[in-house]
Amino acid sequence: MFFSIIIPCPKINLNFEKETIPAILKQKGVDFEIIIIPDKKTSKSFPKTKIFPLAGLPAQKRNHGLEKARGEVVVFIDDDAYPEKNWLKNIAQNFKNNTEIIGVGGPGLTPPNDPFLAQASGWFWASPLGSGGAGQYRSWPQKKRLVDDYPTFNLAIKKKALDEIGGFNYQFWPGEDTKLCLDLVYRLKGKIFYQPKAVVFHHRRKIFIPHLKQIGRFGYHRGLFVNLFPKTSRRIGYFLPFFFSAGFFGGPVFYLIFFLLKLSLLTKIIGVIYLSVIGVYSLGLLFNALWVFLKSKSILIALLVIPTVFVSHLFYGIMFFKGLTRKVVKSKFSREG
Repeated sequence: MFFSIIIPCPKINLNFEKETIPAILKQKGVDFEIIIIPDKKTSKSFPKTKIFPLAGLPAQKRNHGLEKARGEVVVFIDDDAYPEKNWLKNIAQNFKNNTEIIGVGGPGLTPPNDPFLAQASGWFWASPLGSGGAGQYRSWPQKKRLVDDYPTFNLAIKKKALDEIGGFNYQFWPGEDTKLCLDLVYRLKGKIFYQPKAVVFHHRRKIFIPHLKQIGRFGYHRGLFVNLFPKTSRRIGYFLPFFFSAGFFGGPVFYLIFFLLKLSLLTKIIGVIYLSVIGVYSLGLLFNALWVFLKSKSILIALLVIPTVFVSHLFYGIMFFKGLTRKVVKSKFSREG
């Protein structure tokens, strides 16, 4: 089995050169090529590597790489990630064991050398409450399972299947991987398998501003996808932060309205419900922080995850609502070539 590893990037930076490429070249027991898609031409070169520059969105770059790929299986990894030593071997085993599998995805762990503020972001994604509807298994190893929506920071797909669906849709970023998986699973009737041993280390954005910008993009597109692609996006886990945000900001407003209208019974009911939900959520934050402490062995990280989860959920909910209420024409989002 021959792999084509496609990596879109703005440019080949130092971390990419010192971490990603060396970690891929250390993969043993499998044959592969590396395809890098930077914005511009570069004089840099690496073993087993071809560079095909193209300025554009990640989806456009990945499709450009697909046109050049010679592998039976195409593997996608981000330029801010690097694989564990048995990454490709663990991916290959799943394709060999089950011919019905057309895709394999694995978790993205936070690198141990990430800065402190990036570690907090990483533990947000890895923790049970923080990960929410996205699924903890994406950032923390969980049991094997079939999935129908998986990010391209660590995803391998049979090239034949990718060619059949026409590659990635250019309209979405982030979210192009959601549309891709939707087509693979429900159009082709293929199976995507989650393999917890196929590990990459994925650098995180620091809290709070860079982290929240990413959260906002995810929330907006997931809200947009509720109407466009309900099969994989109309799920309760994606709605919970929105419900929490709506209640958090709306509860005091309704309480004040009922109070001013002297509707004492409704005022009391709203007050009880609001305080109960806040209380339950606060307990969830504490238990989540305890989980982070037990895994990270850092009390500072555990404490910092508390406001990180809270603010992230609120901002995700706001952006989810923005995407949910955007008027779109469904036919507009067909693949553009």
